[in-house]
Amino acid sequence: MLAAYPSGTINKSHIPFCDFKTTIFGPLISSSVSPKSRVPWSNVECHHHSSFSPKGQIHHPRKWMLCRSRNNSYDEYRSSRNIAISILRRYRTVIERGEGETLKEFISAGVNAYALGCTDEDLRKELIAMKESGLVIGRLESYHGSTQTKSKISLSEIDECILWLSIVFITILCTPQPTVVRWSSTPSVSNEILTKWRGFCAVIANAYYIRGMAWLPVKTLQLEQMAVTGQTEEPSVVVSRMRLVFSTLEVVSPQWPQV
Repeated sequence: MLAAYPSGTINKSHIPFCDFKTTIFGPLISSSVSPKSRVPWSNVECHHHSSFSPKGQIHHPRKWMLCRSRNNSYDEYRSSRNIAISILRRYRTVIERGEGETLKEFISAGVNAYALGCTDEDLRKELIAMKESGLVIGRLESYHGSTQTKSKISLSEIDECILWLSIVFITILCTPQPTVVRWSSTPSVSNEILTKWRGFCAVIANAYYIRGMAWLPVKTLQLEQMAVTGQTEEPSVVVSRMRLVFSTLEVVSPQWPQV
């Protein structure tokens, strides 16, 4: 476990397992904080997010919008079952098509799930119920004009998909307020998962915010894993997890101009 943290930096122990504040509908990703107005990142700590109401913000129904992407619709977020299907479809698309824009599509769906009050375990239960019913699910329809493939849901697929989602949720907790508003008082991830992954995500968030880095040595993250769980994942898997965290940070809290 990386024990050395500069004074005031994001520390994994600063992510308490506490209640969220319930909030009325609000922008899921705040656009009120621009790079020019941000406080020094040396003052940032990791913590749970609560409701956020910028000064002068007009509370109007049309202001409350989902984090939109070209492949989502509001119908996908009308129920936890629909949300689970949406996330699994995007996960499959990333696995089949590779990371890049498809990964950001998955992250955007995860951000919306977090903001709407979903938990990793609730969505896991939805996917398991679908698996047991024999439901067949494909990836996103007509993605880049390709033929859609469908298949049954496997337990290993559920485990990995929900782990990705949990990492997105924990990464959101490692961003300085305000970034994403959560409409629930229920913690988004279980204490077990939070304990296992918050250090991993916090190390990356420190590098992103304080050092302006977009990558870390794999060995650094493997040492973190070894300290927490007593074992490490393969370098390629660690790279994939790291890319998921950095990409989530870029989605919810961009630090550089978009090219």
